[in-house]
Parts: sequence; C-alpha cells; structure tokens
Amino acid sequence: MYKSLKIFLISYLLLINASHADVLDQNSINQFIENMVASYQYDADKLHSLFSQVKLSQRVLEAISRPAEKLPWYEYRTLFLQPDRIEQGLIFWERYQTALKRADQLYGVPAHIIVAIIGVETRYGQSTGKDRVMDALVTLAFHYPERSDFFRNELEEYLLLTREQGIDPLSIKGSYAGAMGIPQFIPSSYRRYAIDFDDDGKIDIWNNPVDAIGSVANYFNQYGWEMGEMIAVPAEIQSNQYVEILNDDPEPHIRADELKKYGINQPEYVPPEALLKLLRLDTSEGEEIWLGLNNFYVITRYNHSVLYAMAVYQLSDEILRRYENKVAIFK
Repeated sequence: MYKSLKIFLISYLLLINASHADVLDQNSINQFIENMVASYQYDADKLHSLFSQVKLSQRVLEAISRPAEKLPWYEYRTLFLQPDRIEQGLIFWERYQTALKRADQLYGVPAHIIVAIIGVETRYGQSTGKDRVMDALVTLAFHYPERSDFFRNELEEYLLLTREQGIDPLSIKGSYAGAMGIPQFIPSSYRRYAIDFDDDGKIDIWNNPVDAIGSVANYFNQYGWEMGEMIAVPAEIQSNQYVEILNDDPEPHIRADELKKYGINQPEYVPPEALLKLLRLDTSEGEEIWLGLNNFYVITRYNHSVLYAMAVYQLSDEILRRYENKVAIFK
C-alpha cells in the first residue's frame, strides 16, 4: 500500500511539473489566434495547426532570466573586446568595404560602427542563433509575464513578416529572444528597417551581409544618428556630486555647460549645449565615469543596455584604429 501510494505521488508530481514546464497556455494561444483571424484575416485552422507544432522552451526561459547585461562591466567587456573578434571585424570590413562605404554615404553611419554591431551581435554572421524563432516568441509571449505584451506583439509581427516573405514560420532560427539573422533584428525591426541594399529584389538579413549592412545603417539613421558626431567621452570628476545625475534612463538629459555644478569638468571639445548622459561602469579596480552623447543613446536603441552600447563603441574604436593603421602601412 505504502509503495503504491509513493509511486502514485511521484507520478502525480511529475505530471504536475510537466504541465507547468512543457505545456503551452492553450487558452491564451486561442485568444491570440482569434485576434489574428479578426485583425489580419488569417485562416484559423492553419494557425491552430501551426501552433500545435510549437514547443515551449525551458532553455529560452532560463536564458532570458540571466542575460549577459546583468554582468559587471569588466566581465561584460571581455565577452566582446577580444583579439579574434577585432581581427574578424577587419576581415569583414575589407570584404564588404563597398557596401559599408555606400551605407556611410547614404545614411551617415560609419563603417566601424556597423561592423561592430554585427560583430557583437553574431560574430559577423557566424552565430545567428539556434532556437526556433516561433518557439522562442510563443514561449515568451505566453510564459514570461514580465514582458508578455512585448513578445506577443513580436509574435504578431513575426507571423505577418513570414506571410509577407512567404517563409515557413517554423523554419527560422534565431536568438532566445526571437532576434534573427546577421544583424539580429527582432520581427518588428525587420518589418520597419530591413532593406534590400544590393537591389536583388529581396530582403535577406539571414544570408546576405550586404542587406544586413544596409539594414543596420537604416536602423541607426531612423533613430537619429548624427553623422560625424562623438559617441562617448571619459569624464573628469572633481567631486562626488555626480551621483545626483546618475539614473537608469539612457537618454541624454544634462547640458554640457551644467556639468560643473555636479563636480564634472566640461570637456573642451563638447559644445556647451550638447546633451549628455552620465555613465558609471564597474571595473576590477573601481569605477569608470563616462559621458554618453546622442549617438551613444542611438546605440542603446538597438539594445537598451548601456553596457551593450559601450561594448559596441569600444569594439568599433579598436577596429577603426587597427583598420587605419593597416591602411597607413600600405600607403
């Protein structure tokens, strides 16, 4: 009797655990399908058939709960400022220099920034993700309450995108957050900013680096990239008053000529009317204080973390320095 009861309890607990771990929220999915049918004239049977092939991903839920952006700066930086990523950036720049030059001319976004974005995101197209985008988006839309509205919108955008492009929704793989292709665009970004940069009649950010380059440049341009302007500068601190203007909002909000009152020297090469964002980064030996300008903020529109934006900036700076040295040698 005791043995039978024990087996029953174990089986019951396993069943309950499986129901929470592996079964999708069918009621929410049914409501989502009804909305897609009503709003975009989808075939309900086809959507039900599609969703029946989707799997809830515990891997996705675990990954999104521990993003790299939670690391301190000195650890996060080492993920991207690596000699091989810099070297591969030079190779990518040389291989696609024509497209990068044209992107700079058309959109005002310099080559080294575009190269760094693609380098941080996917190692220049080498690591574009291994999760089915459909699985990732459905999992996050219906089983990640913290950002369920955001991911339901992205799931909607993804279904519209795949219908527009004639793509099987189950065929695309990407990141655990549903980002896709060489530049890791989420579906809404693809639909708004991805472009056919080589004029071959189709937009392909999965296999075509030229389209990826043009799409990144267009994205930055649309978010207000200022051609030829600075990105970030080190701050010279005179007192601890600077803590009064530290906050989590990455948007610049302090005028350069107001820095003195917060114990910060105004950089001579920054116009007095320029808006700045104070950045505090943890290092293994203490803190680094930086000032981010508008173009730094634009990088955070790609990924809202200031650590991400600083990694892109510093990687781009290193790639540019190496590129200019290489060009100088061959002159």
